[in-house]
This record gives sequence, structure tokens and C-alpha cells, in this order.
Amino acid sequence: MKTDDIRAKFLDFFGNKGHKIFPSDSLVPKDDPTVLFTSAGMNQFKPYFLGIRKDVKRACSCQKCLRTDDLEKVGKTPAHHTFFEMLGNFSFGDYFKEEAIIWAWEFVTAVLKISPEKIWISVYKDDKEAYEVWKEKVKFPEGRIVLLGEDKNFWPANALTQGPDGPCGPCSEIFYDWGEEFGCGRKDCSPACDCGRFVEVWNLVFTQYNRREKQGKPVLEPLPSKNIDTGMGLERMASVMQGVITNFEIDIFQPIVDEIYALCKNKTDKDRFHINAIADHVRAVTFAIGDGVYPSNEERGYVIRKIIRKASWHGYKLGIHEEFLYKIVPIVVEVMKTAYPELENKRENIAQIIKAEEERFHNTLDTGLEKIEGIIAEISSRKEKVIPGDKVFQLYDTYGFPYELTKEIAEERGIKVDEEGFKELLTYQKKRSQEKSHLKQEIFNASQIILNLSETEFIGYEQLELEEEVVEILDENLSTTVESLNKDQRGVLVFKRTPFYGESGGQVGDRGLIYNSDFKGEVYDTKLNEDRILHYIQVIKGTVKKGDRVKLEVDKEKRLDTARNHTATHLLHYALRKVLGEHVEQAGSYVWWEGFRFDFTHFRPVSEQELKWIEELVNLCVINNDPVKIRIIPFQQAKKENVLALFTEKYKDIVRVVEIGDYSKELCGGTHLKFTGEIGLFKIVSESAVASGIRRITAVTGRWAYNYIREEEEVLEELVAMLKTDRKKAGKQLRNILAKMKDLETELTKCKLQQLDSVADELLQNAEQIKGIKYIWKRIDDDPKILGHIVDKIREKGKNNTAVVLFTVRDDKLNLLLGLTSDFVEKGVDGREIIKKISTLIKGGGGGRKDFIQAGGRDYSRIQEVKEVIKQEIISKLR
Repeated sequence: MKTDDIRAKFLDFFGNKGHKIFPSDSLVPKDDPTVLFTSAGMNQFKPYFLGIRKDVKRACSCQKCLRTDDLEKVGKTPAHHTFFEMLGNFSFGDYFKEEAIIWAWEFVTAVLKISPEKIWISVYKDDKEAYEVWKEKVKFPEGRIVLLGEDKNFWPANALTQGPDGPCGPCSEIFYDWGEEFGCGRKDCSPACDCGRFVEVWNLVFTQYNRREKQGKPVLEPLPSKNIDTGMGLERMASVMQGVITNFEIDIFQPIVDEIYALCKNKTDKDRFHINAIADHVRAVTFAIGDGVYPSNEERGYVIRKIIRKASWHGYKLGIHEEFLYKIVPIVVEVMKTAYPELENKRENIAQIIKAEEERFHNTLDTGLEKIEGIIAEISSRKEKVIPGDKVFQLYDTYGFPYELTKEIAEERGIKVDEEGFKELLTYQKKRSQEKSHLKQEIFNASQIILNLSETEFIGYEQLELEEEVVEILDENLSTTVESLNKDQRGVLVFKRTPFYGESGGQVGDRGLIYNSDFKGEVYDTKLNEDRILHYIQVIKGTVKKGDRVKLEVDKEKRLDTARNHTATHLLHYALRKVLGEHVEQAGSYVWWEGFRFDFTHFRPVSEQELKWIEELVNLCVINNDPVKIRIIPFQQAKKENVLALFTEKYKDIVRVVEIGDYSKELCGGTHLKFTGEIGLFKIVSESAVASGIRRITAVTGRWAYNYIREEEEVLEELVAMLKTDRKKAGKQLRNILAKMKDLETELTKCKLQQLDSVADELLQNAEQIKGIKYIWKRIDDDPKILGHIVDKIREKGKNNTAVVLFTVRDDKLNLLLGLTSDFVEKGVDGREIIKKISTLIKGGGGGRKDFIQAGGRDYSRIQEVKEVIKQEIISKLR
């Protein structure tokens, strides 16, 4: 059975059981600070588990997931992945264990037609209810039911004894038995054994308890509403249904594996570990980039960068030393497009981003090799034989340098690595990552104070003033309710209705005033939290109490300026796609009253000419004064109309479409103008890189654009006055001055070069004599090119037994040149090896020929040590 068929049959089965079928959520969880990536099917249903949303009681989905906890295992084992799909059915206070178990059994045996004799079941040791359902209702043989502890059959694992506090419960797992020939041979072999014979295909979690500490001891209290959360690994079930022992042989993996074999050429099954890992990693980054995560040095972007570099390193081990991962993207898209058709339009952009990151990694490899050489030199100088674990981990974690490569290079030099120390740090990092991703009670419960409030109705599209009653007052940290706020105190006011826009969708919250005859408060921020709009205020006068009637007044000027900028982002998006191409997609934005920034996908800098065209196109839209129309329509209709949507956003069934003229249609909940002419003026301030394949434009509109241009004009007026000319001639006059300066610099360089003989002679006369060697050490603060000429002249005049080191310090950076006469090289001295010895001292590195090397570093505080190390290295080489 094909993987696509398993996916479809699962959703159909539970759809017919009264479950609403949800599409996969993005790999980027929205408004969820507990996880970097969507790592389980239940993530998108947290509002239902929390009771925030109650419109659905039963749900099912096939969810894209990404986990990196077992990154080192990927490719080595049959079923570990970074990216995978999780099939799941969920109940929010509706059915419980009996239905969950019976339906799971029905699907596995009646729909998938897996032989019952090949199934084993595990149950939490104290969960008598689940055990009885399997035994009495399903009539499952007791001999194939295994009772396991909280480390195996409780969610979260070990939650009872170790925490975290919060919702938890026992689970029951369904295993497939591959047969005795795949096991350890022991008679008591069962799912409790890790020999590989049994593969877990479905986990049924029964969330029925709230775990908390009581008098220092863990207590499980029954939840008022019991939930079901199940997860079936699609790839694992496909391997079972297709009769292949590893997930990498199933129909959605094999074409990718075949493509990698073709790229590698002449590779055999001995290389399968590397090929499997590459296949997995390219799938992972293809989907992650498709969902708006781009390689960078922070959070999600850092994870994706690490996965790309890991895959690139596997290719390096296969003998591929050029960019190749991006070539695999088309086959990944082809294989997965039935379930995820949106990948098709993003294919080229994804490939370009991966290629750019591969190029960056190959440069990093060079830097990493330099770092390793420095570390090895430092260790050798201390006559040690082991690279400490923290150094190995730094190379791995900071520079993305594979552990295997560090080990390989070290062993070539007769040096070992502290593998245990490295693994300890790696384990510690994983533990911290897991701790961050646990759904702890204070996060899982979102803040019970907020959830207890009614949702706020936003009326700010139509009006900016309103009289309303204070429903609730919270402290500034949202940790407790308060009865009142007095003068100079800060806090949060909540209302049933408000004209204040709460920060969301990249637009800042409104500012303004809230007041009555006895009280006045300044609204310094407005935020949206679980559909509740929170007004952060500082009391200027009097006291405000719960139940008071007050007037809410939005700052009209700031709102209008913000609306100008928000409408301008839509025009900019249109112009970018028109000028640069349809591959451009919004990757984020931040809109406030003074201006905005707009991030978008594009794999090269935007040229000056392109920026001019983009700016001109936006201003033409402004001049045309096109109408800005708002429509409220079903999300599915918006998709049919190809309305642009931000892939990191999660949309409801009914959505708001902002339509400008006949050229721009986007889903957006922000505040906008009625006509584009109200923008007044649009001006691009800057364009820059944010991450691989992500560019950023900052811009201003209206009066802020006018002020910006006025300031630029003032600078121009000052320049014109200094040049004592008019505007039209200023450019030409400035170019003439710069040309004259360049001519003077050339003449100065010629003069210096003419003095080289005397400089070289003086340095040779004052050279330090060491065992027949002339050693010159001198700081000369000049252009490194001049220093290079001096070194060459000294080597020429010194003829034999001469070593010269010249250095300069500029902007706290060291630039150093080492020159050796040819007889040193003939005797086996290599200046490049000498520079490697000092790389850690100067926190840098260098390169060049054996007799002429240039080095640079960020630290010159140990320059005297550098002098002695170079001297001693030369002497030792000539012994």
C-alpha cells in the first residue's frame, strides 16, 4: 500500500467516525513559545485541549513534524528521522480509552489488514482500564500484552516521578513484530527489548491527570475533562505495509535515495548510512524552508543551518566536495507534492536558499580547518595528546564543524579527542532543548487568568472612540488580578469591546488614552493574547477600578501613520513580485507609525536599479489613488482565488481579505487606508540581508517619508555649500576631487616604494643575529601592500639566512607578514606551518606561500609571545 493511500485511508476512517479533518499545521508553531518546531500532531490542537476553543470535540490530522533530539542517529537506524509525518486522532472531552483502543484496532486490522498475529501491545503497568479494554473488548491475547513503566508508557515520559507539572497520562502502544529472525534470539524477547524486532507504529495517549507537587510529593489529580491524543508515524506504518525493514526503502523515500546514489556515482550499500541521512535531511530542510524557516544563527534558523551542514558533511564523506543538496530538492517536491502541493511553487526558491547555505558551509569548512589547526598547534606546544571536549563541542556547535571530521583530522596528527566530554556537552544541550519544549503547566495552561476572561470584540476598523466598562484589571506581568490602579501605577485593563488594535500580524498595538472624570491613563501598548485584547496603561491621574465606565480613545495620528505603512507593505509586496519575480514571498514584517520593515525571500541583493523600479512602482500606485477594499470570506474560497497568505500565520475558517486595485489580494487582519493616495509618499530607506535567501527592506511613508527626504536634502545642501557650487555640478566636482585624491595616493605610494632600498637596508643592519640567522621584527603602521614590498626587498637583499616579520595594527586588528629567504624553504622550513602555531595567540589565521605568508587576527595583546614563537619555530626547524 502506498504512503499516500495510508494517509488518505486514515483521515477517511476517522472522518467517518465524526472527526473533523484538519490540514497539517505549519512546522512553525504560531503563538507557542514552548517549541521551536511543530513536533507532534497535538500541537495545533492546544487551544482545544486548553478549552479556549470548543467548536470541535473530535479531530484528526496528518501533521508535518520536525525533531532534532536524535540527529546523530538519523541514517543509522531504520526509523529515526528529523522530518516525519504524524497521523493522529484526538478527542477533547468526548470519547476516551475504549473507543480510542477499539478504533485503533479496527483501523490496523480491518482497514490496513495487518495480521493480528503480527501485533503486540504495551500498556502502562498501573492502567488496568486500558488493559481490560484490550483483553475483554478487543479479545487481544494476554501473552502479547506487555506492562511497562512510566519511562516507556507514560506521557510525558517519567512525568509521575520527575515532572513536569501539568496535564499527563498513561499511554498504550501498538507494535509490529518483524519476526524472530530480526530479533536478539531470546525467548522472552518483547516490545520491552530494544533489539529491533519490534517497531512501535501507534501511540495512544490518555490525558487524564494533572500532575502537581503536594507536600513535596508528586500527586496525580483527575482532570475534569479527559482527552485522547494519538500519534501514528506514517513512514513507520508505510514500511510495515510495504514489507521493507527500513523507512528509507518506502515509496516516498526510495526515489530520493536513488537520486543521491546517482549524484554520488560508484557508491555501494556500505555508504547507505550517509545516503539515508542526506535523504532525511534534505526532506527536512525542504519542508522547513517551505514553511518560512531560513538558515541563520538564531533559534529555528540555526537548527536548519545545522541540518544542512550535517547533510553537506555526509556528502563530503561520500567524496562530494561541491554544492549538491539543492539538486535533490526537485525530487523531494515531486514525491511529496500530492499531499503538499504548495511545495511546487516554492521549489526553485528552496533550492536556491539551500545552495547558498552550502556555499557558506564550504567557506566555514575552511575556517573550521583553520580553527582545528590552531587547537592542535596549541595542544602540541603543551605536549598534550587530547583535544578537550569543550573545544570539540565549540567547533561542532559554534562553527557547524562535524565531530567526525574533527576526530579524523586529529587522528591523522596522532592526537585523540575527548569523546566523552564532547558527548556530555551534547547531552546537556539536548536536555536543555527538551526542557524548553516540555509543555509545562504554566505555559500549557497559557495563563488561567487570561483564559478565564471573555474574548474581546475588536471594533477599531469602524471607530476609534468608545465608552465601555472595565471588565478586569491585571498586574503588568499578567500574574494576578487587582481591584484598582492608582496614580503612577502600571497595569492591564480588559474590556468586552475595544477600538484599540492588539499587536498581531506584524502590526504594533495602538497607543492612546483611557479616562473618565476622575481618572486618566496612558495606553503605552496593546497586545492580543488568546483573542483577548490587553490594554497596558500607566495611570496619569486618579484611580481606576473594576466596573468603572471609561472612555477609550485611540491616538488617531499614530493609527493613521500605521495604516499608511501597513497598506504600503502590501504595495511593496506587489512591486517586489513584479520586479524581482513570482518567487518572492513575505517572510515577515514589522509595521509601526514611524515606518516599517519587510522581509522577503530572494537569493541575491536587490540592485540599485531594481530598488528604483520598486520604489517608483509603489509611488505610481499611490498616485493612482486605487481603492482598498475589505472582504470577509471563507478561507477555502480565498485559497481558490489565490489570495496571498503568510505561511507562518494560522488562519481561521473565515478570513479577512485586503484587496487593492486589481493587482493585490492578501489575507490580513491589520488596519488599512481606504485609498492608496492617503499614503502620500513612499521612500525606501535601506535594503539588506537577514539570513540565507532572506532580504529586508525598511521604508517610510507620509510625513515620515517627507522628513526623511528633507534630511537628505539638508545633507546635500551642506555638501554643495562646502564644494562652493550648485546641485547640478556637485556630483561632477566631487568625482574630480576623489580622482585627484587617488592620483595623490598613487604618487605617495611611488615615493614610498622609491625609499624601499633604504628602509630594507636599515632593517637588515639592525637585524637580530641568532645562530647565524638574521631575524627582523618590526612594527610599521602602513598599508599592508607597502609592507609586502618591504618584505620582498629584504628577502632579495638578505639573500640567505634571513627571516623578516613586519606587522601593523589598524582598528584593533593585527596584520602580519612573514618572509623567508629561499634557503629556508630548501632546508624544509614552511612559513605556513609557523603561522598555524600562532593562530590561537592572535585569534586569527593566514595563508600564502612557504616563503611569504600574510596573517591577520583580532588580538594583538600577546604580540611579544608571537615574536618568540616564530623565532623558536625557525630555529627548531633548522636544527
